[in-house]
Amino acid sequence: MVEEEGWVKLRIILVGFGVVGQNLVKLLLSRADDIYLRYGMKPRLVATVDSKGVAVSQSGLDLQRLLEVKRFYGTVAAYHKDVQGCESADIDGENYGRCMVKEVIREIDAEVLVEATPTNLNDGEPGLSNITTAIKHGRNVVTVNKGPLALAMPSLLELAEYNGVMLRFSGTVGGGTPILEFAKHCLRGDRILSFKGILNGTTNYILSMMEDGLTFDEALNDARSKGYAEADPSLDIDGFDAAAKLVIMANWIMGMKVTMRDVRFKGIRDVRLEDILEAKKHGKVIKLIASCDESRRLKVEPMGIDKNEPLCVNGTLNAVTFTSEHSGELTVIGKGAGGMETASAILRDLIEVREAMSMGIGLNRS
Repeated sequence: MVEEEGWVKLRIILVGFGVVGQNLVKLLLSRADDIYLRYGMKPRLVATVDSKGVAVSQSGLDLQRLLEVKRFYGTVAAYHKDVQGCESADIDGENYGRCMVKEVIREIDAEVLVEATPTNLNDGEPGLSNITTAIKHGRNVVTVNKGPLALAMPSLLELAEYNGVMLRFSGTVGGGTPILEFAKHCLRGDRILSFKGILNGTTNYILSMMEDGLTFDEALNDARSKGYAEADPSLDIDGFDAAAKLVIMANWIMGMKVTMRDVRFKGIRDVRLEDILEAKKHGKVIKLIASCDESRRLKVEPMGIDKNEPLCVNGTLNAVTFTSEHSGELTVIGKGAGGMETASAILRDLIEVREAMSMGIGLNRS
């Protein structure tokens, strides 16, 4: 942490400069004055890495220029070239554009790594190595990458605690909707017995369209046309994404130590229009529900729920119902994805890191 004249500068390494990373930079630009006035914080981006290169400035990158070179050249590496294509001098004497990501994480002086590379549920890479490297070198970590957490969350939390740094990930579940924060902070003092929810907006949209009479294939194609589903939608429709989010929630909210291997999950690929219509006859709708019951069994499966339940939301919305010992059932509903929504979750985590640092937490530096 660097303190100057009563305010705290937070030096950030951003790895991953796709939709979420770029929206984070836009958010930092548009809310710079508000962030300073409300939280006494001036975030400074000292390194940004995308799939083709690196931009580094220990004095702080020009955020508007960073967005422009990404738009015009397709990589942040162009940040270090002037209009004639000459190298910039503001790279501390080294060509970081050719450095490996781990070297940037190790060598650039920063308090926080923001890890925003694409989710990989096979082996968690490259996010898992990026996060591990940062923690071992005394950096706090904010991530929106579900892969490392789904596969190794217990060990990552233990590693962060051992190294005296913070690992935060509110954007991995619910996007900008503070599902994890609600359960962890708003229900503090109560005991959560179980929870269930709709954690994947893509599958919820598809099932909502099937409620309107579309077949599964028609609804999937409609989701693709609107940008809700990828060309290969298997992570969503086969339940992997919802299972990953369930793992994160179980570990963080329920204090469990589980990974994807501990979840029984099934997606919506085999849901037929006939199943939707049959459920409707009984006043129910089919939703892909992720749940942790009172016996702490974890599962994801399509099931019929009452159409009047608060959990029954349509479109791309997410919803989670928590059952607590004293407060009963409480439901949180909100947007489950989106670049700016997820970027707002990163900012929320950065503010939490800054507040903890001001109290002497998360200051360990190697």
